Amino acid sequence: MGITKTDFMRGMQCPRMLWLDKHHPELKIIPPDVQEALDEGNAFGDKAMGIFGDYIETTAFKENGRLDHAAMLKKTQEYIAGGVNVICEAAFTYYGNYCTVDILRRNGDGWDIYEVKNCPEVEEQFIKDTAFQRYIAYKSGLKIKRCHIIYHGADENNPFVIKDVTARVRGYYKYVDDNIWRLGKVKFQKEEVVEPIGEHCECPYRCWYWDVCHK
Repeated sequence: MGITKTDFMRGMQCPRMLWLDKHHPELKIIPPDVQEALDEGNAFGDKAMGIFGDYIETTAFKENGRLDHAAMLKKTQEYIAGGVNVICEAAFTYYGNYCTVDILRRNGDGWDIYEVKNCPEVEEQFIKDTAFQRYIAYKSGLKIKRCHIIYHGADENNPFVIKDVTARVRGYYKYVDDNIWRLGKVKFQKEEVVEPIGEHCECPYRCWYWDVCHK
């Protein structure tokens, strides 16, 4: 009954959104401009992988094109044990809850987390996002030393700006712990979740099921 980082962030915005993701994803409408922004974000993240030099990526797919979480988890542990210093898309699980870390970098006897965002500044949503990753990785037994956000600076020749957000991320530990199990139940409950429309339909992002709830 686990959830992913995406589940957590969407569920915290609106539990109905999380339930629809699981039970009626065919109702989802992603506006073209939003899809374009998502694609640009993925491209920015791919470029950021080499920011610290040589790296190994864990990404693996099943025959049906879906991500192979089991293979990614196995690769991550092999790379950690094998002395790899920079692991991209490092995967972790804790009681079925799952996340990947954009960039995991060895730091002495521990590790640093780097979350990549194609935005001009660090937003609070990014801190919560990273807090979920730290929670899962930490609970799985990884020693986390520092947490960082890599965001898009003004210099296009060197667009990667790194900000240490360790203290802010640690401050959200209880926030994640208090909600992760609740949202797991919401995601898998059979009864349709009912949620009044409101500010959360637009904030921090416009819901992809906006038309479903506002028709």
